[in-house]
Amino acid sequence: MNKFGRLFSISIFGESHGESVGVTIDGCPAGLSLTPEDLLPDLERRKGGTQKGTTPRQESDYPIFKSGLFNGKTTGFPVTILFENNNTRSEDYNKQRSIPRPGHADWVAHQKFGGYEDYRGGGHFSARLTTGLVAAGAIARKLLEGISIRAAVTAIGGETDTEKGLQKAIEAKDSVGGIVECRVNGLPAGLGEPYFDSLESALAHLLFAIPAVRGVEFGTGFAAAAMFGIEHNDAIEDMSGKTRTNHAGGVVGGISNGNELVFRLAVKPTSSTPKEQNSLNWDTGKTENFSVKGRHDLCVALRAPVIVEAVTAIVIADFMLLEQKIKRVL
Repeated sequence: MNKFGRLFSISIFGESHGESVGVTIDGCPAGLSLTPEDLLPDLERRKGGTQKGTTPRQESDYPIFKSGLFNGKTTGFPVTILFENNNTRSEDYNKQRSIPRPGHADWVAHQKFGGYEDYRGGGHFSARLTTGLVAAGAIARKLLEGISIRAAVTAIGGETDTEKGLQKAIEAKDSVGGIVECRVNGLPAGLGEPYFDSLESALAHLLFAIPAVRGVEFGTGFAAAAMFGIEHNDAIEDMSGKTRTNHAGGVVGGISNGNELVFRLAVKPTSSTPKEQNSLNWDTGKTENFSVKGRHDLCVALRAPVIVEAVTAIVIADFMLLEQKIKRVL
């Protein structure tokens, strides 16, 4: 239920306004040099409040290692990392409990868990839990020598000029979505399996676990539907497998072909818009006007690149271990 990966596997836990959130990583090879400081650059990128358009909520996000680390080296046993929640304002959510917020998981969580769910800040549906994903991704990166993973926001609110797109949202006093593109270089050929364990399947599985992701495309993606076959086919130029074009995005038949891995994600507008809305009050059974209180991202896509990089590293590390392409780190 709450586990991803076969050899390099992760499980995340905690709630947005609970005592802490965290991650347990199983399958990390013994002997990997690791300190809390190794994780801080990526954790800092994930934080809100560090750039225009993100939530003002600030947490230290200092990783507390509870197991799997001894004398600065991984032991080969599961690595568990905690992140304390100290900057919460749960009263914002108590006041609006009667109205399940449109676009949020409030209604479905209530149906599934019978009212026992922790609704504060979205509980375990919150993007706060991506802190653990970023931590696991930072560790996975350390296993991937020579592989570069870089993601960036390429559009906001339909504008490739991201500043212009963000300004549109500010002027409208509303939230806005965006596009994130990820490029992976140095990936060997041969990762992935046909059909169910294809490289795209595994990546899409974990990419869709990132809150607010509504679509994923690889290479040319949906634009391929309007192309002729002769246009879309990537001609192979040499014995290394280098292709003249890269419409496939680096994956053919579910298997990496050694070219650049390219994919994009559509990130929806933050559901907690400042605008007044009209929705159901489940105490009265009637609809009414209300506005969402609390601290929220104007454009959640702005914080997504480091999370996308992290989950990509997790998937690749798992495949690399399966193919025995990661040697013992000792």
